[in-house]
Amino acid sequence: MYRSVVNYLRGNVSIRVESPFPERVMNLCAAHEIPFWDVRWLDGVTFTMSTTRRGLRRLRQAVGAECVITVGRERGAPRLLQTFRRRYVLLGGLALFVLLLFGGNFFIWEFQVTGNTTVPDETILRALEEYGITIGSRGMNIDQEAMRNHVLLEVPELSWLVVNVKGCIAHVQVVERQRPPEMIRDEDISNVVASRAGLVTKVETLDGVAQVSKGSTVTQGQLLISGVVDSQRTGLRLVHGMGNVWARTWYDLSVMVPLTAQLHSETQRTTTRIALDFGKHRIKIYGKGSMLGADCDKIIYYSGVTLPGGLRLPITVVTEQTVRYTEMSVQRTAAEARSEGEALLLQLLQQQMTENGTVTQTRFAAAEKDGCLLVTLTAECHEQIGQQVLLPQQSE
Repeated sequence: MYRSVVNYLRGNVSIRVESPFPERVMNLCAAHEIPFWDVRWLDGVTFTMSTTRRGLRRLRQAVGAECVITVGRERGAPRLLQTFRRRYVLLGGLALFVLLLFGGNFFIWEFQVTGNTTVPDETILRALEEYGITIGSRGMNIDQEAMRNHVLLEVPELSWLVVNVKGCIAHVQVVERQRPPEMIRDEDISNVVASRAGLVTKVETLDGVAQVSKGSTVTQGQLLISGVVDSQRTGLRLVHGMGNVWARTWYDLSVMVPLTAQLHSETQRTTTRIALDFGKHRIKIYGKGSMLGADCDKIIYYSGVTLPGGLRLPITVVTEQTVRYTEMSVQRTAAEARSEGEALLLQLLQQQMTENGTVTQTRFAAAEKDGCLLVTLTAECHEQIGQQVLLPQQSE
Protein backbone atom coordinates (compact mmCIF):
# COMPACT_ATOMS: atom_id res chain seq x y z
CA MET A 1 0.00 0.00 0.00
CA TYR A 2 2.78 2.44 0.91
CA ARG A 3 4.69 1.66 -2.29
CA SER A 4 1.58 2.23 -4.40
CA VAL A 5 0.97 5.65 -2.82
CA VAL A 6 4.59 6.70 -3.39
CA ASN A 7 4.50 5.57 -7.02
CA TYR A 8 1.26 7.49 -7.59
CA LEU A 9 2.66 10.70 -6.11
CA ARG A 10 5.85 10.66 -8.19
CA GLY A 11 4.12 9.31 -11.31
CA ASN A 12 4.65 6.01 -13.14
CA VAL A 13 4.83 4.99 -16.79
CA SER A 14 4.17 1.69 -18.57
CA ILE A 15 6.80 1.07 -21.30
CA ARG A 16 7.49 -1.56 -23.95
CA VAL A 17 11.16 -2.46 -24.51
CA GLU A 18 12.54 -4.22 -27.63
CA SER A 19 16.23 -5.25 -27.38
CA PRO A 20 18.37 -8.10 -28.75
CA PHE A 21 19.91 -8.28 -25.28
CA PRO A 22 17.03 -7.78 -22.83
CA GLU A 23 19.10 -9.01 -19.88
CA ARG A 24 21.48 -6.11 -20.49
CA VAL A 25 18.58 -3.66 -20.03
CA MET A 26 17.78 -5.26 -16.68
CA ASN A 27 21.42 -5.00 -15.60
CA LEU A 28 21.56 -1.34 -16.59
CA CYS A 29 18.45 -0.62 -14.52
CA ALA A 30 20.07 -2.24 -11.49
CA ALA A 31 23.42 -0.49 -12.07
CA HIS A 32 21.86 3.00 -12.41
CA GLU A 33 19.30 2.40 -9.60
CA ILE A 34 16.37 2.78 -11.94
CA PRO A 35 13.19 1.45 -10.24
CA PHE A 36 11.07 -0.95 -12.28
CA TRP A 37 8.30 -3.44 -11.53
CA ASP A 38 5.51 -5.44 -13.11
CA VAL A 39 7.78 -7.07 -15.76
CA ARG A 40 5.93 -9.15 -18.38
CA TRP A 41 7.66 -11.02 -21.23
CA LEU A 42 6.03 -10.90 -24.64
CA ASP A 43 8.74 -12.90 -26.46
CA GLY A 44 12.47 -13.49 -26.29
CA VAL A 45 13.41 -9.90 -27.15
CA THR A 46 10.34 -7.90 -26.04
CA PHE A 47 8.92 -7.23 -22.60
CA THR A 48 6.85 -4.60 -20.76
CA MET A 49 7.44 -3.05 -17.38
CA SER A 50 6.53 -0.03 -15.26
CA THR A 51 8.92 2.67 -14.03
CA THR A 52 8.85 6.25 -12.81
CA ARG A 53 8.97 9.31 -15.07
CA ARG A 54 12.48 10.08 -13.87
CA GLY A 55 13.47 6.44 -14.29
CA LEU A 56 12.30 6.55 -17.93
CA ARG A 57 14.61 9.48 -18.69
CA ARG A 58 17.56 7.80 -17.00
CA LEU A 59 16.86 4.51 -18.82
CA ARG A 60 16.89 6.23 -22.22
CA GLN A 61 20.22 7.84 -21.40
CA ALA A 62 21.69 4.52 -20.24
CA VAL A 63 20.66 2.30 -23.16
CA GLY A 64 21.12 4.87 -25.92
CA ALA A 65 20.25 3.36 -29.32
CA GLU A 66 20.69 -0.27 -28.29
CA CYS A 67 16.92 -0.82 -27.85
CA VAL A 68 13.56 0.66 -28.77
CA ILE A 69 11.48 2.04 -25.90
CA THR A 70 7.77 2.69 -26.52
CA VAL A 71 5.89 4.68 -23.90
CA GLY A 72 2.44 3.36 -23.00
CA ARG A 73 0.06 4.63 -20.34
CA GLU A 74 1.21 7.32 -17.90
CA ARG A 75 -0.43 7.56 -14.47
CA GLY A 76 0.00 9.45 -11.19
CA ALA A 77 -0.31 12.87 -9.61
CA PRO A 78 2.05 14.73 -12.03
CA ARG A 79 0.01 13.59 -15.01
CA LEU A 80 -3.22 14.64 -13.27
CA LEU A 81 -1.85 18.12 -12.49
CA GLN A 82 -0.61 18.48 -16.06
CA THR A 83 -4.13 17.69 -17.29
CA PHE A 84 -5.64 20.38 -15.05
CA ARG A 85 -3.03 22.99 -15.89
CA ARG A 86 -5.24 24.94 -18.31
CA ARG A 87 -8.60 24.06 -16.78
CA TYR A 88 -9.02 27.08 -14.55
CA VAL A 89 -12.56 26.26 -13.44
CA LEU A 90 -11.49 22.87 -12.14
CA LEU A 91 -8.47 24.40 -10.42
CA GLY A 92 -10.72 27.01 -8.82
CA GLY A 93 -13.13 24.32 -7.65
CA LEU A 94 -10.23 22.30 -6.24
CA ALA A 95 -8.92 25.38 -4.41
CA LEU A 96 -12.40 26.11 -3.00
CA PHE A 97 -12.73 22.51 -1.89
CA VAL A 98 -9.41 22.63 -0.07
CA LEU A 99 -10.42 25.93 1.53
CA LEU A 100 -13.71 24.50 2.77
CA LEU A 101 -12.01 21.31 3.90
CA PHE A 102 -9.37 22.94 6.05
CA GLY A 103 -10.68 26.44 6.68
CA GLY A 104 -14.21 25.28 7.50
CA ASN A 105 -12.97 23.14 10.36
CA PHE A 106 -12.09 26.28 12.33
CA PHE A 107 -15.79 27.22 12.53
CA ILE A 108 -18.93 25.53 13.90
CA TRP A 109 -21.46 24.52 11.26
CA GLU A 110 -23.50 21.88 13.08
CA PHE A 111 -24.60 21.07 16.65
CA GLN A 112 -25.29 17.65 18.17
CA VAL A 113 -26.87 17.62 21.66
CA THR A 114 -26.74 14.45 23.80
CA GLY A 115 -27.65 13.59 27.38
CA ASN A 116 -30.96 15.51 27.57
CA THR A 117 -34.34 13.81 28.03
CA THR A 118 -36.66 16.53 29.37
CA VAL A 119 -34.91 19.74 28.27
CA PRO A 120 -35.45 20.37 24.49
CA ASP A 121 -32.46 20.83 22.19
CA GLU A 122 -33.81 24.24 21.18
CA THR A 123 -33.62 25.55 24.76
CA ILE A 124 -29.97 24.51 25.11
CA LEU A 125 -28.97 25.88 21.69
CA ARG A 126 -30.77 29.17 22.38
CA ALA A 127 -28.81 29.60 25.63
CA LEU A 128 -25.55 28.88 23.76
CA GLU A 129 -26.48 31.41 21.08
CA GLU A 130 -27.11 34.09 23.72
CA TYR A 131 -23.61 33.42 25.03
CA GLY A 132 -22.17 33.72 21.51
CA ILE A 133 -21.78 30.12 20.36
CA THR A 134 -23.82 29.63 17.22
CA ILE A 135 -23.46 28.48 13.62
CA GLY A 136 -20.44 30.20 12.11
CA SER A 137 -18.68 30.82 15.44
CA ARG A 138 -15.02 29.94 15.85
CA GLY A 139 -14.68 26.59 17.57
CA MET A 140 -11.18 27.15 18.95
CA ASN A 141 -11.92 30.01 21.38
CA ILE A 142 -14.55 28.56 23.73
CA ASP A 143 -14.11 29.37 27.41
CA GLN A 144 -15.73 26.28 28.87
CA GLU A 145 -16.02 27.66 32.41
CA ALA A 146 -17.63 30.98 31.42
CA MET A 147 -19.88 29.28 28.89
CA ARG A 148 -21.02 26.69 31.45
CA ASN A 149 -21.80 29.33 34.08
CA HIS A 150 -23.91 31.31 31.61
CA VAL A 151 -25.90 28.35 30.27
CA LEU A 152 -26.56 26.82 33.71
CA LEU A 153 -28.02 30.13 34.88
CA GLU A 154 -30.22 30.35 31.79
CA VAL A 155 -31.30 26.68 31.97
CA PRO A 156 -31.60 25.70 35.66
CA GLU A 157 -32.77 22.21 34.69
CA LEU A 158 -29.14 21.38 33.75
CA SER A 159 -26.40 20.57 36.26
CA TRP A 160 -23.43 20.24 33.85
CA LEU A 161 -22.57 21.05 30.24
CA VAL A 162 -19.54 20.90 27.95
CA VAL A 163 -19.01 21.70 24.27
CA ASN A 164 -16.42 19.64 22.37
CA VAL A 165 -15.69 20.78 18.82
CA LYS A 166 -14.55 18.10 16.38
CA GLY A 167 -13.99 19.41 12.88
CA CYS A 168 -16.96 21.67 12.18
CA ILE A 169 -19.37 19.80 14.48
CA ALA A 170 -19.94 20.97 18.07
CA HIS A 171 -20.86 18.06 20.35
CA VAL A 172 -22.89 19.44 23.27
CA GLN A 173 -22.98 17.01 26.20
CA VAL A 174 -25.32 17.85 29.08
CA VAL A 175 -26.38 16.31 32.40
CA GLU A 176 -29.84 17.15 33.65
CA ARG A 177 -30.47 18.08 37.25
CA GLN A 178 -32.11 15.39 39.35
CA ARG A 179 -34.84 17.12 41.32
CA PRO A 180 -35.54 15.73 44.83
CA PRO A 181 -39.09 14.55 45.53
CA GLU A 182 -41.49 17.17 46.78
CA MET A 183 -41.33 17.46 50.55
CA ILE A 184 -44.50 17.25 52.62
CA ARG A 185 -44.91 20.22 54.91
CA ASP A 186 -46.46 19.78 58.34
CA GLU A 187 -48.93 22.60 57.70
CA ASP A 188 -50.27 20.91 54.54
CA ILE A 189 -53.43 19.12 55.68
CA SER A 190 -55.16 17.10 52.99
CA ASN A 191 -57.74 14.42 52.28
CA VAL A 192 -57.79 11.69 49.66
CA VAL A 193 -60.93 11.77 47.49
CA ALA A 194 -62.10 9.69 44.55
CA SER A 195 -61.07 10.98 41.13
CA ARG A 196 -63.93 8.97 39.57
CA ALA A 197 -66.67 6.54 40.56
CA GLY A 198 -65.88 2.88 41.08
CA LEU A 199 -66.03 -0.27 43.20
CA VAL A 200 -63.22 -0.35 45.79
CA THR A 201 -60.99 -3.44 45.66
CA LYS A 202 -58.11 -2.43 47.98
CA VAL A 203 -57.31 0.40 50.40
CA GLU A 204 -53.71 1.28 51.33
CA THR A 205 -53.69 3.95 54.06
CA LEU A 206 -50.33 5.64 54.72
CA ASP A 207 -51.59 8.42 57.00
CA GLY A 208 -55.06 9.45 58.07
CA VAL A 209 -58.25 7.41 58.55
CA ALA A 210 -59.78 5.28 55.79
CA GLN A 211 -63.44 6.14 55.16
CA VAL A 212 -64.17 3.23 52.79
CA SER A 213 -63.32 -0.46 52.69
CA LYS A 214 -63.07 -3.23 50.14
CA GLY A 215 -66.38 -3.70 48.33
CA SER A 216 -67.58 -0.13 48.86
CA THR A 217 -69.10 1.75 45.95
CA VAL A 218 -67.87 5.33 45.70
CA THR A 219 -68.77 8.32 43.56
CA GLN A 220 -66.52 10.97 42.07
CA GLY A 221 -65.30 13.40 44.76
CA GLN A 222 -66.26 11.13 47.67
CA LEU A 223 -63.93 11.15 50.71
CA LEU A 224 -61.73 8.05 50.80
CA ILE A 225 -59.04 8.82 53.39
CA SER A 226 -59.63 11.63 55.88
CA GLY A 227 -56.92 13.92 57.21
CA VAL A 228 -58.93 14.51 60.42
CA VAL A 229 -57.96 11.92 63.03
CA ASP A 230 -59.96 11.51 66.29
CA SER A 231 -57.52 10.83 69.14
CA GLN A 232 -58.69 9.86 72.66
CA ARG A 233 -55.83 11.85 74.23
CA THR A 234 -55.69 15.01 72.16
CA GLY A 235 -59.08 15.01 70.49
CA LEU A 236 -59.19 15.92 66.80
CA ARG A 237 -55.83 16.00 65.09
CA LEU A 238 -55.18 17.25 61.53
CA VAL A 239 -52.71 15.22 59.43
CA HIS A 240 -51.62 14.90 55.84
CA GLY A 241 -53.94 12.19 54.53
CA MET A 242 -52.10 9.84 52.17
CA GLY A 243 -52.75 6.46 50.59
CA ASN A 244 -53.83 4.53 47.53
CA VAL A 245 -57.34 3.31 46.81
CA TRP A 246 -57.72 0.77 44.00
CA ALA A 247 -61.10 0.26 42.37
CA ARG A 248 -62.93 -1.22 39.42
CA THR A 249 -64.04 1.58 37.11
CA TRP A 250 -66.21 1.72 34.01
CA TYR A 251 -65.99 3.95 30.92
CA ASP A 252 -68.53 4.68 28.18
CA LEU A 253 -66.90 6.32 25.16
CA SER A 254 -68.06 6.93 21.59
CA VAL A 255 -66.71 8.36 18.34
CA MET A 256 -68.18 9.18 14.90
CA VAL A 257 -66.19 7.78 11.95
CA PRO A 258 -67.13 9.05 8.44
CA LEU A 259 -67.88 6.34 5.91
CA THR A 260 -66.64 8.59 3.10
CA ALA A 261 -62.93 9.44 3.17
CA GLN A 262 -61.06 12.06 1.15
CA LEU A 263 -57.91 10.51 -0.31
CA HIS A 264 -55.16 11.80 -2.58
CA SER A 265 -55.42 10.54 -6.13
CA GLU A 266 -52.58 10.29 -8.63
CA THR A 267 -49.98 13.05 -8.63
CA GLN A 268 -50.49 15.74 -11.26
CA ARG A 269 -47.13 17.49 -11.06
CA THR A 270 -43.94 17.30 -8.99
CA THR A 271 -41.55 20.25 -8.65
CA THR A 272 -38.07 19.88 -7.16
CA ARG A 273 -35.98 22.86 -6.06
CA ILE A 274 -32.45 22.70 -4.65
CA ALA A 275 -30.64 25.16 -2.39
CA LEU A 276 -27.34 25.22 -0.52
CA ASP A 277 -26.97 26.24 3.12
CA PHE A 278 -23.67 27.74 4.24
CA GLY A 279 -24.19 28.11 7.97
CA LYS A 280 -27.24 30.39 8.33
CA HIS A 281 -27.01 31.68 4.75
CA ARG A 282 -29.00 29.98 1.98
CA ILE A 283 -28.15 30.14 -1.71
CA LYS A 284 -31.24 29.36 -3.79
CA ILE A 285 -30.63 27.61 -7.09
CA TYR A 286 -34.09 28.46 -8.40
CA GLY A 287 -36.33 31.44 -9.09
CA LYS A 288 -38.99 32.99 -6.91
CA GLY A 289 -41.57 30.59 -5.56
CA SER A 290 -45.31 30.94 -5.07
CA MET A 291 -47.74 30.21 -2.24
CA LEU A 292 -48.87 26.62 -2.00
CA GLY A 293 -52.49 25.74 -2.50
CA ALA A 294 -54.63 23.35 -0.49
CA ASP A 295 -53.94 20.62 -3.05
CA CYS A 296 -50.15 20.64 -2.56
CA ASP A 297 -47.76 18.92 -0.21
CA LYS A 298 -44.21 20.12 0.44
CA ILE A 299 -41.43 17.80 1.58
CA ILE A 300 -37.99 19.19 2.49
CA TYR A 301 -34.90 17.00 2.73
CA TYR A 302 -31.68 18.16 4.42
CA SER A 303 -28.48 16.35 3.46
CA GLY A 304 -25.12 17.31 4.90
CA VAL A 305 -22.05 17.05 2.69
CA THR A 306 -19.67 14.52 4.27
CA LEU A 307 -16.36 13.33 2.88
CA PRO A 308 -15.21 9.69 3.05
CA GLY A 309 -14.05 9.08 6.59
CA GLY A 310 -16.88 11.07 8.18
CA LEU A 311 -15.41 14.59 7.77
CA ARG A 312 -18.33 17.04 7.69
CA LEU A 313 -18.19 20.06 5.35
CA PRO A 314 -20.02 23.30 6.21
CA ILE A 315 -22.47 22.72 3.37
CA THR A 316 -26.03 21.37 3.55
CA VAL A 317 -27.97 20.45 0.42
CA VAL A 318 -31.65 21.38 0.79
CA THR A 319 -34.01 19.58 -1.58
CA GLU A 320 -37.55 20.95 -1.60
CA GLN A 321 -40.11 18.77 -3.35
CA THR A 322 -43.62 20.08 -4.05
CA VAL A 323 -46.27 17.56 -5.07
CA ARG A 324 -49.60 18.69 -6.52
CA TYR A 325 -52.43 16.16 -6.36
CA THR A 326 -56.19 15.86 -6.71
CA GLU A 327 -58.59 14.61 -4.08
CA MET A 328 -61.16 11.93 -4.54
CA SER A 329 -63.91 10.56 -2.32
CA VAL A 330 -63.66 6.90 -1.41
CA GLN A 331 -66.47 4.95 0.21
CA ARG A 332 -65.18 2.84 3.07
CA THR A 333 -66.75 -0.33 4.34
CA ALA A 334 -68.34 -0.50 7.77
CA ALA A 335 -65.64 -2.94 8.89
CA GLU A 336 -62.85 -0.50 7.98
CA ALA A 337 -64.59 2.40 9.75
CA ARG A 338 -65.25 0.25 12.81
CA SER A 339 -61.61 -0.84 13.00
CA GLU A 340 -60.48 2.79 12.89
CA GLY A 341 -63.05 3.79 15.52
CA GLU A 342 -62.02 1.01 17.89
CA ALA A 343 -58.37 2.04 17.67
CA LEU A 344 -59.28 5.68 18.43
CA LEU A 345 -61.43 4.68 21.42
CA LEU A 346 -58.70 2.50 22.92
CA GLN A 347 -56.24 5.36 22.57
CA LEU A 348 -58.71 7.75 24.25
CA LEU A 349 -59.28 5.24 27.04
CA GLN A 350 -55.55 5.03 27.77
CA GLN A 351 -55.41 8.83 28.01
CA GLN A 352 -58.29 9.03 30.51
CA MET A 353 -57.09 6.23 32.81
CA THR A 354 -54.62 6.86 35.61
CA GLU A 355 -50.94 6.03 35.06
CA ASN A 356 -50.93 2.50 36.52
CA GLY A 357 -54.43 1.54 35.39
CA THR A 358 -55.16 -1.60 33.38
CA VAL A 359 -58.03 -2.51 31.07
CA THR A 360 -59.74 -5.72 32.19
CA GLN A 361 -62.69 -5.93 29.80
CA THR A 362 -63.91 -4.16 26.64
CA ARG A 363 -67.08 -4.33 24.55
CA PHE A 364 -67.68 -2.47 21.28
CA ALA A 365 -70.84 -1.65 19.37
CA ALA A 366 -71.41 0.15 16.06
CA ALA A 367 -74.37 1.72 14.25
CA GLU A 368 -74.67 3.84 11.08
CA LYS A 369 -75.96 7.37 11.55
CA ASP A 370 -76.06 10.30 9.06
CA GLY A 371 -73.41 8.87 6.74
CA CYS A 372 -71.11 8.01 9.63
CA LEU A 373 -70.50 5.00 11.82
CA LEU A 374 -71.08 5.56 15.53
CA VAL A 375 -68.64 3.33 17.43
CA THR A 376 -69.14 2.98 21.20
CA LEU A 377 -66.92 1.40 23.81
CA THR A 378 -67.88 0.04 27.21
CA ALA A 379 -64.75 -0.79 29.20
CA GLU A 380 -64.00 -2.06 32.68
CA CYS A 381 -60.68 -1.06 34.22
CA HIS A 382 -58.73 -1.48 37.45
CA GLU A 383 -56.96 1.68 38.58
CA GLN A 384 -55.91 3.80 41.52
CA ILE A 385 -58.60 6.47 42.02
CA GLY A 386 -57.25 8.20 45.16
CA GLN A 387 -56.46 11.90 44.68
CA GLN A 388 -54.98 14.21 47.33
CA VAL A 389 -56.70 17.57 47.91
CA LEU A 390 -56.02 20.23 50.53
CA LEU A 391 -58.62 20.85 53.21
CA PRO A 392 -60.77 23.94 52.47
CA GLN A 393 -59.18 26.05 55.19
CA GLN A 394 -55.64 25.29 53.88
CA SER A 395 -56.31 26.24 50.29
CA GLU A 396 -57.20 29.84 51.07
